[in-house]
Amino acid sequence: MTKKILIIQGHPVKDTFSGILFDRYVKGATASGAEIKTLILSDLKFELNFRTGYRGTQPLEPDLILAQELIAWAEHLVFIYPNWWSTFPALVKGFIDRTFLPGFAFKYRKGSLLWDRLLTGRSARIIVTMDTPAWFYRLVYRRPGHNAMKRGILEFCGIKPVRITTIGPIKTSSEAKRMQWLVKVEKLGRMLR
Repeated sequence: MTKKILIIQGHPVKDTFSGILFDRYVKGATASGAEIKTLILSDLKFELNFRTGYRGTQPLEPDLILAQELIAWAEHLVFIYPNWWSTFPALVKGFIDRTFLPGFAFKYRKGSLLWDRLLTGRSARIIVTMDTPAWFYRLVYRRPGHNAMKRGILEFCGIKPVRITTIGPIKTSSEAKRMQWLVKVEKLGRMLR
């Protein structure tokens, strides 16, 4: 059976190393025979601000309806984005706020602090570029962006396992090191992980 993979590029700027990593993951996953769908968040048209919160109704734009359909279709989600201010770009946060909604991604139980995870049966890979060395991000900052995305968002909605690949530091990397990262990400795509 062919695995269904949704690959989400979350860098708001085109022609970046995150974009090249995205292309290499797609290449690897395609070579594996997986069924691939992609979302490039910077190409979507939607309001980033979740202005009504959970109190009101904010209609989903057509691109977000499509995104929900693709998330529901996928067995494995891959997010590729840069680490900005120890987490993720506003584009990624806005996308999550507007698509991972109650009734779609989770559902609170009436009269309870517990909730139902509506996206079970899926796994995820997060590929994050950063200028901070991974050891510093882990030991000093305690990985706030990784923890938020893995535990606070994806696992909260039932997606498990969630694996994280940290790529960096980018700004001081050599061409040889970047090539190693590209090979690694393409291999992850081939392994469908």
